[in-house]
Amino acid sequence: MGLLDRIGRLIRANLNSLVGQAEDPEKILEQTVLDMQDDLIKLRQAVAQAIATQKRTERQAAQAETTAQEWYRRAQLALQKGEETLAREALTRRTTYQQTADTLKSQLEQQNGIVAQMKQNMTKLEGKLAEAKTKKDMYIARARSAKASEKLNEMMGRVGTSGAMAAFERMEEKVLQLEARSEAIAELSADTVEQKFAALESGGDVEAELAAMKAQLSGSSAQGSLPAGRPAKSNPGVDAELEQLRAQLEEK
Repeated sequence: MGLLDRIGRLIRANLNSLVGQAEDPEKILEQTVLDMQDDLIKLRQAVAQAIATQKRTERQAAQAETTAQEWYRRAQLALQKGEETLAREALTRRTTYQQTADTLKSQLEQQNGIVAQMKQNMTKLEGKLAEAKTKKDMYIARARSAKASEKLNEMMGRVGTSGAMAAFERMEEKVLQLEARSEAIAELSADTVEQKFAALESGGDVEAELAAMKAQLSGSSAQGSLPAGRPAKSNPGVDAELEQLRAQLEEK
């Protein structure tokens, strides 16, 4: 028996697990509300039937009471006419109908209690149904949000654990390398241009200096002598450098 109990318990556990996994909160909530609506409809039908029975009992009790009073009136009439035996028979029937009326009245009191309880239960069920409808929409919205979050987290998990992020990182590194190479080439090109302009600018300075020197030389030749108060002094090194400069100017 112990083994059979364990097997039975295992089967029930597995079945419960399968059922739990198969349960969709949205569908279960919708079905629960539908079931409550069906229960409310059945309860309303039962209340209506109980009220109909109550009304019928009231009519039967009233009819029995009226009949009992009628037989009592007949008993009085028979007794007035001297028909004592007939009066006794009328009172017997009056007693029978009165007992029936009393019994129906007792049943009517019980039915009133039952109908009141059923109406109270119906009111409670209507309130629970209204509350269930409100909560159903809220829980369905929360369930959908939870499912969306779960799928998003799964997607993020797959992206994080796969080589996708590694590939993006490699491509990012490659792009950075390409940008660095491009910047380096641009800097080299800029340096070359700067050097060319610097050479041109320095060449202009040399030309300006040579022109100034030519002007000085031309002025010296025209005057034929140095200004007064400054006697010329011969310097072989300077004279050789001047001759070299003249030769360079004549070549240009």
